[in-house]
This record gives sequence, C-alpha cells and structure tokens, in this order.
Amino acid sequence: MIPVRFEYEAASSVEQARELLRAGDEDAKVLAGGHSLIPAMKLRASRPSLLVDIGRLRGELAYVRDEGEQLAIGALTRHAELERDPLVQAHCAVLSHAAGMVGDPQVRHRGTIGGSLAHADPSGDLPAVIVALGAELTIVGDSGKRTVAADEFFRGVWETAIGRGELLTEIRVPKLGAASGWAYQKFTRRALDWAAVGVAVVLTRDNGSVRNPRIVLASMGGTPLRASAAEAAFTSADHAEAAAQVIAEGTEPSDDGFASAEFRGHLARVIGRRALEEALGRR
Repeated sequence: MIPVRFEYEAASSVEQARELLRAGDEDAKVLAGGHSLIPAMKLRASRPSLLVDIGRLRGELAYVRDEGEQLAIGALTRHAELERDPLVQAHCAVLSHAAGMVGDPQVRHRGTIGGSLAHADPSGDLPAVIVALGAELTIVGDSGKRTVAADEFFRGVWETAIGRGELLTEIRVPKLGAASGWAYQKFTRRALDWAAVGVAVVLTRDNGSVRNPRIVLASMGGTPLRASAAEAAFTSADHAEAAAQVIAEGTEPSDDGFASAEFRGHLARVIGRRALEEALGRR
C-alpha cells in the first residue's frame, strides 16, 4: 500500500530535530532506521504529517560506553551493532541476544534501539528486554535532559513518555554480574514476524534462591507487561513451574491473525517456563 501524504525534513543536530518536531503538529514522527515506522505507514496504521529524519546524527547518537555500573547506549545504535558489541556481550548479554533476534539481517543492519523503543510496539523484542533490565531512558526536551525509568516509559500501543518536541537520545542499562541469570524467548509463526508472545527474564541467584526477578511479557497487552504474580512466585528453582502457571495473570492479550488470546495465554505459560529455567541455568 501507499502511505498518506507527508512532509519530510532531515535534521543535522538534536536541537534542529527538536525544533522541527515542535514546529510540526502532534502527528509528526521521528525517522531513525525506519524498519518499524515505514511498514506501519504503508499499511496506514501510522499517518504522520511530518517525518523528521535523524539518520545523519549517528556520529552523535550511535555508541556504547562504559559508565561504571551501567552501559550508555546511543539511541541510533543499530541492532547489529548491539548484537556484536563487546561491552554489551560482556556486561548485558541478554540485550545482545535479543538484538540478534530482531527481524532479519537487513532489519538488524538498519533498525535502531531508539527507534524500536520509541515506536513502542507491544510485540517488540527490545521493549520487553529493556523493561526486564530496569533500564533508564534519557529524553531531551525544552527543559534539558530528563530520565525516565523503563517501567514508566511505555504508555500504550505506540505511546511513550516522549512528549511533543522531545527526542529519545540514550538508553542506560545495568551491567549484569556473575550472579545474574537471563533469558529471552519468543514464539513466531515465521522468522520475520513480530512475536506472538515473548518472555524476558532477568534475575539474581543467591545460594539456590532467586532475588529480584523481573519477568516481562511481549504481545500480552498494550505495553510490555511485568508478570507480577510470576515474579512473586519465582523464588527458587523449585518454583519455576508454579511461576509459569500464573505468568499470564493480569494480562489482556489480543485476538488477531497471529494468535488468539487463549493461545497467547498458553504460549506465555510454555515459553515462560522455558525462559525461567534457562535464566536459572545460565552460568
């Protein structure tokens, strides 16, 4: 299909991008890699009146830096770069793993982490993993920089905490220590499909017990969802099955061409158990 008519501007700086977004109406969108937004525009599911292309800002917004207890990742860092970056592989391997599961090589070589998060598709891989990590997102606006916790960033389908005239510039993820366990698993009908269900797990092991588990579901509601009941039940290796059985509590999965709501609930339990066991067994 053909998108509706739109204007196009290419920004040469973060500030110019913000000025263009402020000058446009509330339907203006940022174009990063384009592999989420452009397909939605072709289907007319997204109808921006203005595209502000920030692809020329890679020199400023594409990086991975060691910041002590965190890694700082520029919003224009591409999925393929995250997948093979040595700092990400060493200190936050779940993000490297998940980035390698996004789409196909063409998508991974053009799509960006910032674009994926700002697009806020509840079926996306990286939004679920970012919430499971308890990451922090840096947004630049009229009042300067502000930090938003990943738990508070996603507001609904294609809705985030980014306001008009604001730009997501950086993502900060914690370094995972030796006692950490992690997993990200998903089910797709075809290799290139969005996840019918995805489960991200990040936890800390302590003498057979589990501390501070974060279990997040993709494609089980309008945002990446914390599986609170499963987190409460998952306190040791003996409780993985029990946690998986309640993992879908409080979710509102949809019925669509990829899966029914009932099947999504079943998938969440099956994939959830596998992901919990994988995270526990991670060395």
